[in-house]
Amino acid sequence: MTKPKVLISDKMDPNAARIFEERGCDVDVITGQTPEELKAIIGQYEGLAIRSSTTVTPEILAAATNLKVIGRAGIGVDNVDIPTASANGVVVMNTPFGNSITTAEHAIAMMLAVARQIPQANTRTQAGEWPKKDFMGVEVTGKTLGLIGAGNIGAIVASRALGLKMKVVAYDPFLTPERAVEMGVEKADLGTLLERADFITLHTPLTDETRNILSRERLEQTRKGVRIVNCARGGLIDEVALKDLLESGHIAGAALDVFLDEPAKDNPLFGTPNFICTPHLGASTTEAQVNVALQVAEQMSDFLLTGGVTNALNMPSLSAEEAPKLKPYMALAEKLGSLVGQLAHGELPKISIETEGAAAQLNQKPIVGAVLAGLMQRYSQSVNMVNAPYLAKERGIQVREIRNEREGVYHTLVRVTVETSQGDRSVAGTLFGNTAPRLVEIFGIGIEADLDGEMLYVVNEDAPGFIGRVGTLLGTEGINIGTFHLGRRDAGGEAILLLSVDQKISADVVTKAQALEGVKTVKALSF
Repeated sequence: MTKPKVLISDKMDPNAARIFEERGCDVDVITGQTPEELKAIIGQYEGLAIRSSTTVTPEILAAATNLKVIGRAGIGVDNVDIPTASANGVVVMNTPFGNSITTAEHAIAMMLAVARQIPQANTRTQAGEWPKKDFMGVEVTGKTLGLIGAGNIGAIVASRALGLKMKVVAYDPFLTPERAVEMGVEKADLGTLLERADFITLHTPLTDETRNILSRERLEQTRKGVRIVNCARGGLIDEVALKDLLESGHIAGAALDVFLDEPAKDNPLFGTPNFICTPHLGASTTEAQVNVALQVAEQMSDFLLTGGVTNALNMPSLSAEEAPKLKPYMALAEKLGSLVGQLAHGELPKISIETEGAAAQLNQKPIVGAVLAGLMQRYSQSVNMVNAPYLAKERGIQVREIRNEREGVYHTLVRVTVETSQGDRSVAGTLFGNTAPRLVEIFGIGIEADLDGEMLYVVNEDAPGFIGRVGTLLGTEGINIGTFHLGRRDAGGEAILLLSVDQKISADVVTKAQALEGVKTVKALSF
């Protein structure tokens, strides 16, 4: 088996390369490349490990013909074109937990620094002054911290703030009441938070919904004397409005580690009274850099070697422990999706993926993704589990998941149903010995068959002599039959014949088979 090849294109802790090698990957460390230099070599690699210096553009992705996964050692993936990566079937991962503590601690440090004006006092003291009377700070004890974003980093900040005897009010659309109680914070809407907070810290990614979340209008809604800290992402705050409100005295202080444009060598906030900043140091500790490097290497190795998917931003997660168990189910699901896609006519506005018995107890997302990967092959040959959901969404296909934990005729079953202009059409399959995918039903007719290679699907009238006519035709055309599977609704009624053959079936053979007596439908299938 050929070893997966990985490129580390940004400076990273050397332990990352060691882990890739120990896990069974070939790794090259080539940093500081221009986009043109990266484009020239990226086609060799299945994995790309980056930090913030490498920008993965559509042009880079177009040249990355073998790329399967991009791993970002850190949280932010602003430097990766995720929609294009997804369309190209490339998994994009980050390491959201490796630098969480470091970033949270930096936010707390910035809050204390702005509360006590430490940077300004330090500068003047070292300049030979003793400006003791010029710096009157405020305590944080008993003050209210407004937390915008209560995810992993926000939760750590909340716990540290509670340790400082602060009250914490949190705004996050995804924060449940139960989680708020568990964190020891009060859940509030954004307006309430702005009115009550003495300090505000931001801990949210930059999205269309969060861009300028602290706009001029919202900054003006804050209580007079508020202090604002942002160690999350530039673009969350209107920087010009923040400068104006600092100068007017409405905002008592602000501390930013991130800016709209970075590196921020010229910014309207520079030189503003009661403003302090750092050059995006949130994740800059020895511990954090080691952690994210180790994590990105482990996650990418798991994916390339076992199919495990952790912290992916554009496909369902699948642990390295789950992957072996789910692998045969995903193979079955993809074959069923491909079968129904090849047999159904016209547009498919809706698809249902139903699991029963043992299959219903597993992680459903990878099974659904595999079905869509098989189905979407009717529209594109360059499709996999990453881009299939996006392709389905583009075509307006509605996807429904159904889970039935009861066990039916089979101990485990996956059923795929699509809506067509002729009505619903469904196929179902199981696993033999928990490993071998097997078709057990087509459009309501029971039939047991492997779905593999080149096949011929025939719907016919159940009548004597039909099998002989099909065999004669294929023999005359020089086509060898591998396996032969039959199913029917009732004696003398509609029947299905599914053959595996040793070579691709031409359109001419399909036309001749369609002309045979008793034939209703003929399709050449390929798996």
